[in-house]
Amino acid sequence: MKRVVLISGHPLRSPRRAGFHWLAEAYGRLGWDVLFITASISRLSRLRRDRRLACLSPGEAGRLRALRPGLWSFVWYTAWHPANLRLGLLNRLTCGWFARYGDLPLGEAEPWVRQADLVIFESTPGMMLLPQVRRLSPQARCVYRVSDDMRVLRNHPAVLEAEERLAGAFDLVSVPSRALLERFGRLPRAALHHHGIARELFDRPHEDPYGPGPRPRCLFVGSAMFDRDFLARASEALPEWVFHVIGPIGRLPRRPNVVAHGERPFAETVPFLVHADIGLQTLVYAPGAECFTDSLKVLQYTWCRLPMVAPEFLRCGREHMFHYRPGDTAGIVAALRAAAAFDRRRILRDGIRSWEELAATLADEGG
Repeated sequence: MKRVVLISGHPLRSPRRAGFHWLAEAYGRLGWDVLFITASISRLSRLRRDRRLACLSPGEAGRLRALRPGLWSFVWYTAWHPANLRLGLLNRLTCGWFARYGDLPLGEAEPWVRQADLVIFESTPGMMLLPQVRRLSPQARCVYRVSDDMRVLRNHPAVLEAEERLAGAFDLVSVPSRALLERFGRLPRAALHHHGIARELFDRPHEDPYGPGPRPRCLFVGSAMFDRDFLARASEALPEWVFHVIGPIGRLPRRPNVVAHGERPFAETVPFLVHADIGLQTLVYAPGAECFTDSLKVLQYTWCRLPMVAPEFLRCGREHMFHYRPGDTAGIVAALRAAAAFDRRRILRDGIRSWEELAATLADEGG
């Protein structure tokens, strides 16, 4: 049986469903043994009140655990990790120290890694483990899956420098968006592979979670970079519309047509996606945010045949995505009305792959 190691920043039992969670399940269904390593978590995480710590059970840190046949979890808990210290001087002073993060021992996970056939690194500080993994497992195919632009996530400069230095040493650099392909396109082994989606979950019958009420139903799903100014302008200008927000996002406008659902398990989120009228990809800009043209959320909206509204910097040629300039109330209203009038039957789902299809692609020697 083949073995795959997934190195992510997410705890395996996190309520948030990220791409690497879906990949872990996909490899299991394809018959692989799977080890899911959670990296970039340390004693510094406690000082920073890292929310991921709530996902860990007592004694889990640093222990290799079999969760079920074919699936292991390992939280690589270290004394420190390269966290952004928020002050330029502190970040510069710690660059040399943090650059050694990938040399810290893997402990109980090391024997498992030695037998790996495939190691997939997410775009987190865990990608700094590449040289150590190469030493432990020279036979393994090493893939860098750039789920996000680490500049957007404000990683420590030592992590960004390591990415620049190590990217060319992977057997494959897999990116989910054209913006990221432009960034890594100089590398001969860089390739565009959009995210997969759990198609079968969306295609099941789902009861309408909204209940009776006014329409259109506009839905934002996410945890960061939300454009609150967009919501304030849109909800005031269109009081007969309803704007739903799923995610841990505070400071929302207090209006009858703004509904905050908080953070929900993915299975509870799917019915909201299926029964929405418009998907919101309404983000604020940060350098590198152009990569969100092809985010997992965009693909899920598309699979559900939702017209989308997004800011101008996410213009990407999708005919069912309508754009506005931040701060322009008239443009926001125009984009929303155009989305509401769009014929959803014209939205094509061709080319949206399953997670199993993506997993097989990443494991393929041809990339």
